[in-house]
Amino acid sequence: MSNWFPKWRPYQGDIQQQPVRTDEYLPPAQSIILGIQHAFAMFGATVLAPFLMGFDPNLAILMSGICTILFFLITGGRVPSYLGSSFAFIGVVIAATGYAASGTGAANLNLGVAAGGIMACGVLYALFGFMVMLTGTHWIEKLMPPVVTGAVVMIIGLNLAPTTIKAVAGHNFEMWMALVTVLCMGSIAVFTRGLLQRLLLLVGLIVSYLIYFVATNILNLGTPINFVPMQQATWFGLPTLHAPVFDPHAMLIIAPIALILVAENLGHIKAVSAMTGENLDPHIGKAFVADGLATTLSGGVGAPGMTTYGENIGVMAVTRVYSTVIFVIAGVFAIFLGLSPKFGAMIHTIPLAILTGASIVVFGLITIAGAKIWIENKVDFSQNKNLMVAAVTIILGTGDFALQFGDFNLGGIGTATFAALLLNWIFSLRN
Repeated sequence: MSNWFPKWRPYQGDIQQQPVRTDEYLPPAQSIILGIQHAFAMFGATVLAPFLMGFDPNLAILMSGICTILFFLITGGRVPSYLGSSFAFIGVVIAATGYAASGTGAANLNLGVAAGGIMACGVLYALFGFMVMLTGTHWIEKLMPPVVTGAVVMIIGLNLAPTTIKAVAGHNFEMWMALVTVLCMGSIAVFTRGLLQRLLLLVGLIVSYLIYFVATNILNLGTPINFVPMQQATWFGLPTLHAPVFDPHAMLIIAPIALILVAENLGHIKAVSAMTGENLDPHIGKAFVADGLATTLSGGVGAPGMTTYGENIGVMAVTRVYSTVIFVIAGVFAIFLGLSPKFGAMIHTIPLAILTGASIVVFGLITIAGAKIWIENKVDFSQNKNLMVAAVTIILGTGDFALQFGDFNLGGIGTATFAALLLNWIFSLRN
């Protein structure tokens, strides 16, 4: 039986010419720089997701570091991946908790209820992982073909669109600044190359923040940024933890997101396999279990659910460094950031308009990612089965069509997800 961890060996090649394999490591200085780079790559999204759900961004950053290291240990250091806050939870958490302050940074008063649902999702996700370890991934691909996965990913973005636009509606200056943020992020995405392009969320946030600061604090065009809480915050301290509340209604709404995380993680591992040239399929089950347990742990302390991060896969594509040791360094760096209340207070100075602009970009990218799944997998919409599954799912999800079962409300995303699975299964009987 092979060892759980690989035998790491020092990298001997030319980093400009040859990629660094998953079981190789670089000198300490290079490893630390690359690890910090990965931490910054996840930063924009991992901070934005908890903001939109009313979670503590500091706790989210802390748990992303802990969960990344947990993922490394459970997968035996064989799958290069960073775990951060999942956007897939935003719509269902808002639906389950009735949170109405999305993007303001205000605390979610029903955070415990969301945490219980996230834990249920993590447990379900881990069970999928154990099933994959026993049976392989064929049944997942049968249950969730690209037409279903694409439609469900798409509605996560579309379902959230009205919520994010409402945040600045009626405030002219804030609406303009939201568009400036969109323009900053869009410009970085289109006009830059390499690593800078991969950090579009983080760099876009910084640039738009500076523009907002000049416009308000210097030119007095809007409400100035208040730096007093940041000055008063201490450098080191533990974020506030929240005990989960196991509400059946919230658990029923949030747990099905495990299906999205499975599809997302599967796609990420396939992408990393293609990039590295290494067959990571034997580790897919372990990766699901690791991500599921990480999500359960994160929910258990009141932090968002976790997922493998596309941003970090992008960084690997640019640097061609796939060493899993780098992700442990990134995780340790994230833990240090999460243990700094001053850092958390700085995050809370980000104006609502900038968060709204970032949300427009993120939710738009999620929506287009769904369409991308269809295109890459050549989904044939001349087939009525595919046409009906996609059409019904998108309208149910976008229109927030929420089925009620007694006291249980599935929410728009939950209803649409189950509808997609059910319709695909029924219409497949014709074959």
